[in-house]
Amino acid sequence: MSEMSFKQAKEIVERLEFTELTLSKTLANIHKSSKTLDRSLEKQNQIMDNFPQADKRINNLKLLVVLNIGFILGLLVSKLFF
Repeated sequence: MSEMSFKQAKEIVERLEFTELTLSKTLANIHKSSKTLDRSLEKQNQIMDNFPQADKRINNLKLLVVLNIGFILGLLVSKLFF
């Protein structure tokens, strides 16, 4: 078993320190990404909760448009016949 020189040991320590810094930055990025993902999932849940309400409103608006068209057609028909 050969003995490690001081220079080799120093290089290994530097590599380990660099690896430690890289891992800590990677973990910080993962944590930040998971927070962003959690926020986006919350927004998606809010949107999914609002879909039934929006669908109901759209149906009401369609009904109002049809009633208005019917009223206008009724006015035109009554104008033509009377």
